[in-house]
Amino acid sequence: MVTSASLDVNSIVNQLMAVERQPLGKLSTREAGYQAKLSAYGSVKGSFAGFQTALQGLNSVSKFQSLTATASDTSVFSASASSNAAAGTYSLEVSSLAQAQRLVAAGQASSTAAIGSGAATTLTFDFGTIGGGTLSNGVYSGASFASNGNGTKSITLDSSNNSLQGISDAINAAKIGVTASIINDGSGTPYRLALSSDSQGVSNSLKVSVSGDAAIDSLLGHDPAGTQGLAETATAQNANFKLNGVAVTKTSNSFSDVLQGVTLTLNKLTTAPATLTVARDTTAISSSISGFVKAYNDLTNTLKNVSAYDATSQRGAILQGDATVRTLQTQLRGIVGTAVTGTPGDLTTLSSIGVSFQKDGSLAVDQTKLTNAINNHFDEIASLFASVGKGTDSLVGFSSAATGTKPGSYAVNITQVATQGKTVGSTAITVPLDIVGGSNDTLALSVNGISASITLSPGTYNTTQALATELQAKINGLTALSSMGVSVAVSENAGQLSITSVNFGSASSVSVSGGTAESVLGLNADTPTNGVDVAGSIGGAVATGSGKLLTAASGDPLGLGILINGGILGDRGVMNYSQGYASTLSQWATAILASDSTIAARTEGIGRTIADIGKRRSELEARLVNIEKRYRAQFTALDSMLSSMNVTSNYLTQQLANLPGSYQN
Repeated sequence: MVTSASLDVNSIVNQLMAVERQPLGKLSTREAGYQAKLSAYGSVKGSFAGFQTALQGLNSVSKFQSLTATASDTSVFSASASSNAAAGTYSLEVSSLAQAQRLVAAGQASSTAAIGSGAATTLTFDFGTIGGGTLSNGVYSGASFASNGNGTKSITLDSSNNSLQGISDAINAAKIGVTASIINDGSGTPYRLALSSDSQGVSNSLKVSVSGDAAIDSLLGHDPAGTQGLAETATAQNANFKLNGVAVTKTSNSFSDVLQGVTLTLNKLTTAPATLTVARDTTAISSSISGFVKAYNDLTNTLKNVSAYDATSQRGAILQGDATVRTLQTQLRGIVGTAVTGTPGDLTTLSSIGVSFQKDGSLAVDQTKLTNAINNHFDEIASLFASVGKGTDSLVGFSSAATGTKPGSYAVNITQVATQGKTVGSTAITVPLDIVGGSNDTLALSVNGISASITLSPGTYNTTQALATELQAKINGLTALSSMGVSVAVSENAGQLSITSVNFGSASSVSVSGGTAESVLGLNADTPTNGVDVAGSIGGAVATGSGKLLTAASGDPLGLGILINGGILGDRGVMNYSQGYASTLSQWATAILASDSTIAARTEGIGRTIADIGKRRSELEARLVNIEKRYRAQFTALDSMLSSMNVTSNYLTQQLANLPGSYQN
């Protein structure tokens, strides 16, 4: 019998669609699992990146060979030491401090008023040594001036900057090694231009040549051996001291070339010897090793957390059993547990310095053993961690290594040492020689392929050495050369000049091509000789040379670079190269983080799976829309049909009730 109630289409369709949507829920569950794996791999990659960063600071020899330099009286001097310093105690006595020369010009009524006509004027600053003579009221009498050969510097003045303030600003803006300032002395003409050499020492006194306006020449032209427009208020002087009783003179109060690996800064004179103590920085080394252990443990903890099984909760981490993670754990422990080969001493394992594995797989440091290793094997510890190369020949030095360089001992054979490009004059110079402006003062040349032209300072040169010094100063003062790191050394032998590039190798060359001074300098028929690169083999394989650098081109030492600092041809001993733990692990971490690594392939695969799930979800959701439409249409039609049947049923019931003899209550 058909009832009069209509169908609850929404309820029926919703219940049916809940069943239809069950595969969608399963897809979401699968996607969440893959997303969790992707997140876990992201955590692993992040840990590897942090591990690699921590290792970068440990892959350095100097990190494990730190020394400290301590002054007994810091008011007298301060000091610092690099890894190549030698431990020891030194006595220091300071008798004079280095000082820069200071000059001052005559007073002017205004600091902003124009001086002279405003005609184009060139100020040329030369640095050198004032010799002989006497100094009275800031002016030298009977003195000489010898350029230090480091080159002259020039600035140009015109009507836009020919006031005291303009001149001061122009000098400071040019950054030529001279600092200018204006002093107000309170007199009737109070404004005075003060000049100070930026460099200390007697060889950095100033000579100022003025070409152009006569008024500026009168004010600033300054030749210690001639007319002096400026007055000296502080005399350039050197620092003089004794180190362990040895007398030393320096042009600066701060220097790093007296005691190997030690930088000293002198502050004041001594009344009694002060003491410098250079000692091994055991704290820094211990800290570096502890940093290595922490970096290792942080990485292993991450790998463990994403793959471990929790017996208490009886649940495994998201990457439990993952082959990629297991492989990484095995590789990591394998590297750290393997002895380093090629080390120069007895230390070949971490356990030899007190670093060992614990039951949980982490590393721990035994401070007693570590301290003992530092005290007894200080110079060997670096080879356990960094890439280290050491030659048996003192003139064969380690430069660098490539990722593919294998540890080992490689024989070095040299068939050619690197040389410098040079040119030698054909005839001896006749001295004294007068250099006259516009007559015999120019020289055109090429250094390392860079063409340049110089103009010598006019004057009488009484010695060939004076000409050599002037020539070197002018060449090295050229911006075209100095900006490219190119310079020369000019020397003389029996009156003949020799110009040598400071660079080594086939790119090193010097040649003279002309100029009005070419003949008088004996360079009109000079003999140029180009430099050559070092040549030879490393580990029996041919190597490529560039300057003094020889780099293995094949075989196990591929990428190993060594410096040949002169010496004989033939066998030059052995280069021992070792790759410590930090170096090896850093390269391994780099490979793990590379775009073609196993982790990258795994995450890309997971990403594709997630994308595929998303595609399937979209397709299923589209299909579910159609299914729901069909269900609604079907049950709406059924509901309509049932309603119609109800109407018919009611009609028939009424008709039957009206039939004669029908039974009615």
